[in-house]
Amino acid sequence: MKKIFTPYIKSLDAADIETAADVLEENGTKSIIDILNWPDQYPYKPITYFYIGRSANAVFIKYSVKGSMLKAVYSEDNSPVHEDSCVEFFCMPEGAKKYTNFEFNCIGTCSASSRRSRNEDIVLFSTEEMATIQRYPSMGRRAFKEMEGMFEWELTVKIPMKLMNISSENLPEKIRVNFYKCADDTDSMHFVSWAPINTENPDFHRPEYFGELYFTEK
Repeated sequence: MKKIFTPYIKSLDAADIETAADVLEENGTKSIIDILNWPDQYPYKPITYFYIGRSANAVFIKYSVKGSMLKAVYSEDNSPVHEDSCVEFFCMPEGAKKYTNFEFNCIGTCSASSRRSRNEDIVLFSTEEMATIQRYPSMGRRAFKEMEGMFEWELTVKIPMKLMNISSENLPEKIRVNFYKCADDTDSMHFVSWAPINTENPDFHRPEYFGELYFTEK
């Protein structure tokens, strides 16, 4: 099973989201989203890295992407941002019945919910809860239609542990996670994951294939 170790970075406790982007590059754990689970159907793979770390009560992720197209038509939270140029983080406490999905397009628009499966027992986060998810997109926040060419972009996000269904006061040793890169409704459609997924067709909503994220001190 794939594993990643997520350090506690004390400076993130007081950092704003822009400062956090630099802190993560210097002190976070770096990994890559590069598994093509369905190469015959969807062979395209943008170059996608991420850096991850945590404060006392939140997880921070900085995504860095280089690819051949860019799209961000959705600017309202809980829109279908997976159709745009999108990065995602799914997580689940050990033994839980539901997981949480956080999906972001390249301008930081977020879709987030807790659910039992792709189509079962879905609870979208409220407007107030969504407002607690901080985002810092290098592309700005203005929506735009699909553009051709080579593009590089970054997105840094701060996700409260409360929304991940874990307690910062009683932090578990580990949780189950996966990280994704996709763009379902573009000319360069792709479905790339951090931990491998063994299904016939693209499906990110498969917690049985999640890897492990360990919370560590630093």
